[in-house]
Amino acid sequence: MQALIDQFLDYISLERGLSPNTRAAYAADLRKFVRFLDIRKISTLNALTRKQLLDFMIGEKEKGLSANSISRLFVSIKVWMRYLQQESLLAGNVAEAMDSPKLWKLLPATLSIKEVESLLAAPQGDKPQAVRDRALLEIFYATGLRVSEMCTLRLDDLHFDAGYLQCVGKGQKERVVPFSEKSGKMLSHYLDHVRPRLSRDPANRVVFLTQRGKGFDRRSVWKLVKRYARNAGITKSISPHTLRHSFASHLLHNGAPLRVIQEMLGHADITTTQIYTHVDPARLKSIHEQYHPRA
Repeated sequence: MQALIDQFLDYISLERGLSPNTRAAYAADLRKFVRFLDIRKISTLNALTRKQLLDFMIGEKEKGLSANSISRLFVSIKVWMRYLQQESLLAGNVAEAMDSPKLWKLLPATLSIKEVESLLAAPQGDKPQAVRDRALLEIFYATGLRVSEMCTLRLDDLHFDAGYLQCVGKGQKERVVPFSEKSGKMLSHYLDHVRPRLSRDPANRVVFLTQRGKGFDRRSVWKLVKRYARNAGITKSISPHTLRHSFASHLLHNGAPLRVIQEMLGHADITTTQIYTHVDPARLKSIHEQYHPRA
């Protein structure tokens, strides 16, 4: 159980960019829940029933926990189990169909187009590191890749003539994502002039290499994005996942069909992609005005 909690905490910190305080709150809530499971001798979440989860919540209420705290505790469990289900680590999520007194939903943080432009321009100069980082950030925003997909992107996955790349996402599902001419030129410049200087092993086909000639890990990319966000004067808390959210939100805002965005993001279910309709109320208003007979 603890390994599953640790994996989830890394995800919300490194990919979702949630604050250390939020991570600590999730950790405390989930440790409390796991202690309950241990007492009930429930060794796997796949064996958890709706009644057992309700028993846990009622027990916390009887201990004097406030309604707000119970609501937060329930959301922590629900989001954790949803994550495990998406990662194919949980067969069914008994919490998904249950309501909370004040159930809130985590909407993805996004950058404005101006903020994206500032971030992409933050790596300045012609030094190898700046050239590499400009290409990495450009491809991030151009393709909406997950940070794990960016870290494992290989030279063989790039198709410059056709302007797209291939990547293997969750569930080992392969998808094709186009990239812009501008981002392609930056990537090509990095590959021609910088990557050969970083590469120490010809057998290593990973696209983006560190100063040591190794592939990036998620934490390194997280630090890179954070550093350039500070340099760009962006005050909101962002992570590599923020570029993915911004990619999707900006496509939606400019009229891209939700199904197409779903394909490019690699979402197995359209309902996962639909979260972006909540991020852009201006677009919803314009659609309403365009199509509603009494708008």
